[in-house]
Amino acid sequence: MIFPKNPYFLGLYYEKKALKYLRKQGLVLIDTNVRYSCGEIDLIMQEKKTWVFVEVRFRRNALFGDAISSVTYPKRRRLWRTANYWLAQRQESIETSDCRFDICAFNQRQLIWLKNVLDYTEFIR
Repeated sequence: MIFPKNPYFLGLYYEKKALKYLRKQGLVLIDTNVRYSCGEIDLIMQEKKTWVFVEVRFRRNALFGDAISSVTYPKRRRLWRTANYWLAQRQESIETSDCRFDICAFNQRQLIWLKNVLDYTEFIR
């Protein structure tokens, strides 16, 4: 199999792989690559009545850390802000909606799905 060398297309490739996997697990796609000035969310999905905000990460090697550890505090904060903005457009909020933040991490093509990785209360002042 030929893998894209361009980082943008490589990201799209792994987002599609994650989406395919999550759909097989019963999640429904709502939106992709949601961008606002505060950040971006790769996949927004729904599992029953729960909004699921998914960050897809890929690392070719672990020289600078694995895919999971690449989701730093600033990245988690941007995810939270972006999700809250997206929900606000629907007259909802993280505090009043059933939602969670997941990571689909690819380490050398192996998928690791981590559910509910962000405690949104760490960002509430």
